[in-house]
Amino acid sequence: MSNETPYNGGAPSRPREAPLPGDRLIRFGVIVFAIGAVATLVTVAPLFLGADPLPSVAYFVCMLMGVGFALAAVGLLRSIAAQRREASAPAQVSPPSVPPSG
Repeated sequence: MSNETPYNGGAPSRPREAPLPGDRLIRFGVIVFAIGAVATLVTVAPLFLGADPLPSVAYFVCMLMGVGFALAAVGLLRSIAAQRREASAPAQVSPPSVPPSG
């Protein structure tokens, strides 16, 4: 006999069908961050290769990296808030009334 808890494979107790409110923001933020990262590599490359620097617009596109990071962070916070609301919803149900002993 063992007193260890059996491992259930880490599967959630109830599968989630609908995406959480922040999931789309996270995906969009990752895409915008990737565009900004590629723009940063393209903008910095001429500086290392000795070529002429790109116009200022290219440097502004690099700022999408920060915007994408912020969008993903906001999406993550919204997702966390939704999960907390979902987890606390059953806890807010009133406990069953116990008949008085007597």
